[in-house]
Amino acid sequence: MTEDNMLASLLSQAEAEGASRATLRGVVEEAAELGARRALASLGLEDASAAADMRELRSLLGAWRDAKKSAVQAVAGWFVRLVLALVVVGIAVKTGLWERLG
Repeated sequence: MTEDNMLASLLSQAEAEGASRATLRGVVEEAAELGARRALASLGLEDASAAADMRELRSLLGAWRDAKKSAVQAVAGWFVRLVLALVVVGIAVKTGLWERLG
């Protein structure tokens, strides 16, 4: 049973026992808000500066991703240069140019 089906079933059951739908909806909304507040509190995000903390964390995460992308690109660039240099040296050795220069 999914959460939506379970909630609908509980609401129907309570309504059948005499509770009004508006009252039940209010109780569910209050319970959801209380659960959300508890979840935020358990993560340490219940204070007024939580929004600023989250923005800062997102900014740091974006900077980390940019740095990681740049590092991968740099390593790939150096690898390509190394391979090309080895190809040039290989061609020089194969053609005998290496012996003439040395």
